[in-house]
Amino acid sequence: MIRGRSIATATAMAMLVACDRSPAQAPAASSTRSAGPSITLLDVATTAGAASPDLVASGHRALLTWLEPSQGDHGAHRLRISELVSGRWIPPRTIAEGAAIVASWVDVPSVVRQDARTLVAHWSERSSASADAYDAIIARSIDDGQTWQRLGPVHRDRSATEHGFVSLVPDGDAVLAIWLDGRAVTRTGGATSLRGARIGQAIGEEEVLDDRVCDCCSTSAVVAGDGPVVVYRDRSDDEIRDPAAVRRVNGTWQRPLAVHDDRWQITGCPVNGPASAALGRDLVVGWYTQADQRPTVRIAFSRDAGATFADPILIDEPRGARAPIGRVDAALVHGGEAVVSWMAAERDGGRLLVRRVASDGRQGAELEVAALPAGRDGGVPRIERVDDDLLLAWIDAASQRPRVARIALADVPALSAPAAPPGR
Repeated sequence: MIRGRSIATATAMAMLVACDRSPAQAPAASSTRSAGPSITLLDVATTAGAASPDLVASGHRALLTWLEPSQGDHGAHRLRISELVSGRWIPPRTIAEGAAIVASWVDVPSVVRQDARTLVAHWSERSSASADAYDAIIARSIDDGQTWQRLGPVHRDRSATEHGFVSLVPDGDAVLAIWLDGRAVTRTGGATSLRGARIGQAIGEEEVLDDRVCDCCSTSAVVAGDGPVVVYRDRSDDEIRDPAAVRRVNGTWQRPLAVHDDRWQITGCPVNGPASAALGRDLVVGWYTQADQRPTVRIAFSRDAGATFADPILIDEPRGARAPIGRVDAALVHGGEAVVSWMAAERDGGRLLVRRVASDGRQGAELEVAALPAGRDGGVPRIERVDDDLLLAWIDAASQRPRVARIALADVPALSAPAAPPGR
């Protein structure tokens, strides 16, 4: 049982954002934690009102995408991209622009590098007069982001429903796109499905990976071992919504399996999807749950490319007036060690935290990266590893712009004594 008014308030705050994908509104006041000796802020050339940042490592570099208001076109947005090269962001370029682009605090655009010259991006566009109907649009660049070719919706379905929460991952001579698809909800009153398609010069045929999943929790895809692994929040007939994984082996998608059976039963989507990172056959998955009415953040390691997962490791739980609210991400240091990022809330304030954790349960002390709103104005922070550094991206509500911080891996607190027994 959760005790104390402050914990209950923080938990309620996390649940109030469920299935609300509208743009975040700038709060009256909020500020980012001042950069300390171990945290360096990297300036990005964005405009006021920029939001929805996404971050992805690309070799020794990193790609950042975000949405910002179009100049001179009220209500329109443009999707922008910049690359971190030698510690500096290159001048931004525009991928797409228009009034139909959907700006969401949680269902954010992204880009991935297929090869040295080829990039693939996605974003959401309204598809009808319904506020809840939108398409997942794909574009491709073969000149390192100088120009972009719009390929259209990743899905064949044209019904007025939700198609979103896309994950992109390199897949040989193509890019694999994973998304949540609501066509069955509109047509038959069924459930949202998880689907995938390969993207080369054109968009390939789509495949159903799981025919019943949570409606609006983000997906995560990585290449582990010889093929892709997708993690997402599953949904059973009796509304159990726990993290699951599905992997492709020798060209064939396998049956989905549970990362862990938390047994979190919830009738609405919590808008809090799992995250993953991989190095070779080593894989880590991080997620948030309120199983047993207790908000916790957990991670689980796999040493066989997602075929099996070890028992989860408890990262955070309610402590006095503070409680985790999720929005988890992870980066692998090496096979048996990861750095996890997540958000926690105390009264009306939120914190972006990171922690080093090993597969044997040892953990380092928390490192606070920034103070940010606990509601949707805080967005969904992202973490990536680039060489010996960590990069974190989030929205600074005070300046209404994305922030990116660089933290040396050596400055993340070292592992200490074994942690508490795995959370069940």
